[in-house]
Amino acid sequence: MSVMSIVRDTPFSQEANVVNGRAAIVVEALEKTYATHDGGKVQALGPISVSVPLGGFMTIVGPSGCGKSTLLKLLSGLIPRSDGSIKVNGEEVHEPHRDIGMVFQSPVLLPWKTAIENVLLPARVLGLDMASSRVRAQELLDMVGLADFAHRYPNELSGGMQQRVAIARSLIHDPSILMMDEPFGALDAMTREVMNLELLRIWRKAGKTVVFVTHSIPEAIFLGTHVMVLSNRPGRIADLVTVDLPAERGLDIMSTDAFGVYSKRIRSQFNTQGFI
Repeated sequence: MSVMSIVRDTPFSQEANVVNGRAAIVVEALEKTYATHDGGKVQALGPISVSVPLGGFMTIVGPSGCGKSTLLKLLSGLIPRSDGSIKVNGEEVHEPHRDIGMVFQSPVLLPWKTAIENVLLPARVLGLDMASSRVRAQELLDMVGLADFAHRYPNELSGGMQQRVAIARSLIHDPSILMMDEPFGALDAMTREVMNLELLRIWRKAGKTVVFVTHSIPEAIFLGTHVMVLSNRPGRIADLVTVDLPAERGLDIMSTDAFGVYSKRIRSQFNTQGFI
């Protein structure tokens, strides 16, 4: 497990040590400001400086409106930054990056296409070889446990199964980084737990770097190798926690003392800032 070095300055910044001297994502003094209708400005996020270790799983928690989803969109190149820099695998990000896969809260599957055809959509958009992409799509469906459902339509799949299709779709072009914006937020509690276990299995098997936004502190700790805690708007890093728990995690780990220590630390930030 990598060790977190913490730099406390103004603005607050934290940086994770990286695997073999490499970082998947490096953010420096990142800010996002929006213009208002009356000609004013509202700072939504930052400044933020952080590194995401190669192969790491960074989860992001914070109060509603703190900029969690905004940060994910900035890292993905979906919206422009106001200041600072973002580098993905050493390259400056100015637009959607091919080396990033996205998974949103809703699976957003086309209802008239089968599971495998939904998985293949990015391959068609990117102009990839469709014969090899179809083989990969079937392999991805097998990896997410849907090998026998390739030719089913979305309305024939449960919510959890649809989200698995969305995860497979995000990996079809073999990105090294997976961005996930509350992908299990609409699922019931039991399905969500199953999907958490599935996601950890997929992460270990696929070897990707993951950045995952959630409202759930237990979910953030259970999934993450690191947890970023954002403050109230403008969202800044209030804490960055290294989760030193076994890589192979079962749900029973949530009842351990170690898990409780992490939960207490993160909740203390929420209580200090006046939100739950």
